[in-house]
Amino acid sequence: MSLPLIAVLLLVAIFGGLWLFSHSVAANVETRVPVVGKFAEVANARLHYLERGEARADQPPIVMLHGLAGHLHNFNFALVDELAKDTRVIAIDRPGSGYSRRDYGKATKLTEQADAIVALLGQLGIHRAVFVGHSLGGALSLTLAIRHPTRVAGLTLIAPLTHISDRLSPVFRGIAIKGRIARVLVAHLLATPMYIINRQKIIRQIFGPEIVPAGYATRGGGLLTLRPSQYVGAAGDLGAVPEIMPGIEARYEELNRSDAPPIDLLYGREDRILDYRVQGEAFAARVPACRLTLVSGGHMLPLTQPALCAATIRATLAAARA
Repeated sequence: MSLPLIAVLLLVAIFGGLWLFSHSVAANVETRVPVVGKFAEVANARLHYLERGEARADQPPIVMLHGLAGHLHNFNFALVDELAKDTRVIAIDRPGSGYSRRDYGKATKLTEQADAIVALLGQLGIHRAVFVGHSLGGALSLTLAIRHPTRVAGLTLIAPLTHISDRLSPVFRGIAIKGRIARVLVAHLLATPMYIINRQKIIRQIFGPEIVPAGYATRGGGLLTLRPSQYVGAAGDLGAVPEIMPGIEARYEELNRSDAPPIDLLYGREDRILDYRVQGEAFAARVPACRLTLVSGGHMLPLTQPALCAATIRATLAAARA
């Protein structure tokens, strides 16, 4: 047998082994963290969402939108059931994240995802809501407020992305890959084993300086990060941000109008993913009515400080009623 043929067979064996390993891990993850909600078909996407609580005439429902590489369990861990005591709560896997799917090349841009969310809410009979957005979900919430202003009763932004920055957290450099084919290859061959190898370093960066709460892997959905589809979705989201975000930033002054929704913004000063000065204070300077609260904490406040997040969301609800 020739050396070139041996080399080819060896590569096939390595790649096949990596593919099998990644998909066996994904299958195990889906058993341990199964679907918890319902599905809805909208243009270009099939959305997975969790619904709790009862609609109330005296206040709007709450819609929760997670961040980059996240999923609805970031809220379901501690916030959904707590807030469902007050009103109807909808937590959504954004297109391409968690158990939501999207058509090839579609529903990656913030504007497209905003339209998909509005379509879902239309099916659920929700005209206006308070939107809770964490990280990239904060940018999506702002996109909704600008693109669909009549649908937004209020905004609670938790460690949100509000401005494009030249600084990309080291955590996300591994998903900053251009091209669908390259993303799919990395996702199905390398992403899962590399995440397992670097898990402790990544988790410290995402949660630090706070401690990862007990139960995050399953009840908090942390294991879903190991699925190849989660990598493909996150890489597509990250690649689409620069195209849309500058146009959203340019329109922030529209949120100063007299009938603009109330905005509460919560940031941890020790956030290792996004800089509270660039993303929090700079936004509040442009939208003075925004109520900015800075606390000691990291990026994953919905999981590490759920009581504080719930209080902030309830403050937005109260302002929306007023």
